[in-house]
Amino acid sequence: MTPAPAPASGPLGAAPVPVASRVHFPSLLAALAIMLVGSIYPLLFADASGKADHSLAMALFWAMSAGLVRGVGFVPRWFGWRWLFSGWACAAGLLLATWLRWGA
Repeated sequence: MTPAPAPASGPLGAAPVPVASRVHFPSLLAALAIMLVGSIYPLLFADASGKADHSLAMALFWAMSAGLVRGVGFVPRWFGWRWLFSGWACAAGLLLATWLRWGA
């Protein structure tokens, strides 16, 4: 039987330091609101002629996804995912959806 390898020392062998996280209620509430309102009133994702507005849906689904991920307290390790699923990304998705719905 071989002995277990010794733990690695140095920066590459060190365990990553976890980021402190907790429930983020504003993001979670925004995500739940998008989910419930979109389920009750699906015409929210349509344009004036009644056809699906894919860019509006993409912005709202991005905001909902970011809100759910950040809202439950999960913080990804990689900075790209951390930004895409942050509270600020949830707000950016909501602003983009607002602009697409009423500004453009």
